[in-house]
Amino acid sequence: MKGLKIILLGSGALACPLLEGILAAGRDELVAVVTQPDRAGGRGLHCLPCALKPLAQGRGVPVFTPDNASEESFVAQMAAHKPDVIVVASYGQFLKKNLLAVPRLGTINVHPSLLPKYRGASPIQWALANGDRETGVSVLYVSPKMDAGDILAQERFPIAPEDTFCSLEPKLAARGAELLVRVMNEFRAGTVKAISQDESQVTLARKLTKEDGRVDWHLPAEKILNRLRGFAPWPGVHTFLPSGVLLKIHEAQVEAVGAGTAPGTILEAAGTGLLVATGAGALRLTMVQPAGKQSMPGAAFLCGHRLRAGDFLDAGRGSS
Repeated sequence: MKGLKIILLGSGALACPLLEGILAAGRDELVAVVTQPDRAGGRGLHCLPCALKPLAQGRGVPVFTPDNASEESFVAQMAAHKPDVIVVASYGQFLKKNLLAVPRLGTINVHPSLLPKYRGASPIQWALANGDRETGVSVLYVSPKMDAGDILAQERFPIAPEDTFCSLEPKLAARGAELLVRVMNEFRAGTVKAISQDESQVTLARKLTKEDGRVDWHLPAEKILNRLRGFAPWPGVHTFLPSGVLLKIHEAQVEAVGAGTAPGTILEAAGTGLLVATGAGALRLTMVQPAGKQSMPGAAFLCGHRLRAGDFLDAGRGSS
């Protein structure tokens, strides 16, 4: 069977295993990689390449970094490669019909959720934040409506209780690479089948904001912990000390306590970290970071901060 010509569009960690998977399979030709332009980042605001760029360059694959991948001159440049398939993963730009129409067999997306559940920008984060025990990967045709195209392949994947975004994303990326290779085999064999999504089952995974990371102590402790798992490293999870100083929470554990204490109340300012009442149960803050300081164990934080039982965290937040 003749190999396919593939163009890969991506910008994050999800795309890197796809590149490796295509090259390792050795059956198709990766004719180009398209990723985001270098952006200012880091403390010195130096321009840092996306992870995909140096990886592709190291493999000898041509790399393109357009500001707008749907601009007509760039679309013509990609069309000159005569690709059979364009593969998209966490690219970060809306793709117009002119680019989607370039490949002979279509443009497909590798999306880390069990579509139609969690369409949108942050599917892994919201699956964790919502306490899901299972997620997955879907390979689908790209359509004008976000993540709504027909599904070519899908596989379920368990979420471990200890999983965070940083541990779950690479697992799903690796599984996505395996699934993509399988779909490419089906394209070459002419056996690919597409299944439409059930619109009645759609849920959305909207883009996260900084405010999503602010703890609402009226939520159950387990729910807050799940947000900590899903929202690291960004936007992270934070609250405010009685002094008004922002406190980032990096690690915590749920503890059972009696009901009746107002959410946000410090129950204990000793031991391995602050114990804070929530809407159900309590949360022990075992690794924290005050504004302007390094991350530190909860016990070390307590040594330098005079807090006592009965104080409130984030007292300015209203009930929900």
